Amino acid sequence: MATRILFSLILVLSSPWALAQDPSASPDAHHAAVDTRGDHVMGFDHDKTTHHFRLTKSGGFIEVSVNDPKDAESREAIRGHLEHIARMFAAGDFEAPMLIHDRVPPGVDTLKRKKALVHWSFERTDRGGRIAVSSADAKARSAIHDFLRFQIRDHRTGDPESISN
Repeated sequence: MATRILFSLILVLSSPWALAQDPSASPDAHHAAVDTRGDHVMGFDHDKTTHHFRLTKSGGFIEVSVNDPKDAESREAIRGHLEHIARMFAAGDFEAPMLIHDRVPPGVDTLKRKKALVHWSFERTDRGGRIAVSSADAKARSAIHDFLRFQIRDHRTGDPESISN
């Protein structure tokens, strides 16, 4: 009986579920999975690019750039992805961030509900591109800020979570 209990305990503690519950292992495993899923969904390598998320009084920005200015392949992949994402978000489709982060990011429900009051636009930059997002609606702006703060944390960009001018 004791052997069976010990064997069961070993199985449970070594299962993926138990490992996912370990607070010391969970953040690294989660971030590695975000990077892997992100590379697949976005179509470019996170190691060759840099993400930034900026909060502004009117909304904010999602910026992605190549680390090597000669990396034309990644730069074009960034532009294609961000242009596509800006259209999806404007339509209220937030499937891509849910696939990358394996959960619904904060603010998404409000952004879907208030999609007519939120403006998403893609802009090319020298090293990639950015999405500008804005709204005159206070609740929509708060949802934008919640969404961008989540991105800052989950992508570990180190960007300020405060609103800048």
